Amino acid sequence: MFRFILRRLGITVISVLCLTFVVFILTNLDGNLVKLAKFLGSQRMSAEQVDTWLDLNGFNQPDVIRYGEWLGVLPSYQLVQDDGKILGRCTRPGVSLEDTPRYCGIFQGNWGWSVIFREEVDSIIFKRLALTGWLMLYVMLIMVPIALVIGILAGMREGTRTDRTLSTFSIITTATPEYVSGVLLVALFSSNAVGLKWFKGSAASAMENITFENFTLPVATMALYGMGYIARMTRASMAEVMTSQYIRTARLKGVSFTAIVLKHALRNALIAPFTVIMLQFPWLLTGVVIVETLFNYKGFGWTLVQAASNNDINLLLGCSIIAVIVVLITQLISDIGYVFLNPRIRVS
Repeated sequence: MFRFILRRLGITVISVLCLTFVVFILTNLDGNLVKLAKFLGSQRMSAEQVDTWLDLNGFNQPDVIRYGEWLGVLPSYQLVQDDGKILGRCTRPGVSLEDTPRYCGIFQGNWGWSVIFREEVDSIIFKRLALTGWLMLYVMLIMVPIALVIGILAGMREGTRTDRTLSTFSIITTATPEYVSGVLLVALFSSNAVGLKWFKGSAASAMENITFENFTLPVATMALYGMGYIARMTRASMAEVMTSQYIRTARLKGVSFTAIVLKHALRNALIAPFTVIMLQFPWLLTGVVIVETLFNYKGFGWTLVQAASNNDINLLLGCSIIAVIVVLITQLISDIGYVFLNPRIRVS
């Protein structure tokens, strides 16, 4: 098991480097760099002036070199102008060339500067990520137990009216996008159209103080969409287990139906849903884009939208790193947990 974890960790590190390199290339395409130059310089800059600006600030270097500088494994680009001004990633106002570090990338804790928020990228990301973390926590606490109960009940009564009703509900929730269910929930429970002003249609106040009124609708919107998928997987796994030979043997021995479900069927039925549940974390991290924008909750998803819309390259790269790491780590935890849940699996 220890070798397996080390091997998977090594693969995870390589995957992070490869994926972040691809994202780095895509976010640093010529069109994006031209927009950045005009945003920081002047919208009236000519093509020659843009190229000069990019050359002076080190953006015309090979992509591999700039990626190494961004990571912090290669010395950063520096240029001292005639007026004594220092250009480069590591430079700070009022700091001399001798005191300017040569390495200042991700490995040194320097995520770059956000041109939109005028703040360090790492402080922005972790602050917004904490807000999204609360949203994800509440969604998981509501979504997972309800989905498991629905799936188990449907799988226990395969082919019955209960199964058909719960399966139909699961399909409807999964087939309804968040922007549709969110708008419907706001129209029903927050607008003047129906008059049921039970909740607030905006979650902006939840960034300071989470209450039942301002956090219910965004949590319900996300929970409804993910609930159906987990419930369907649980139902399929439970139905398969309930037709297994050892379940039939337990029934013939006179074991009660409740004992069969709780002691024999449930653990084996939860192996497949466990993997699906772990995959909900990266989905929640990136799926909050629509919900946070809809309810004006300025978390990680909202920040990602702002970075992409305003061509904030450093912030977009920082968000991409977090998303990639979360996806790969949850997959690693899922594989390890799968081995513990299913003793028949052996890791060579």
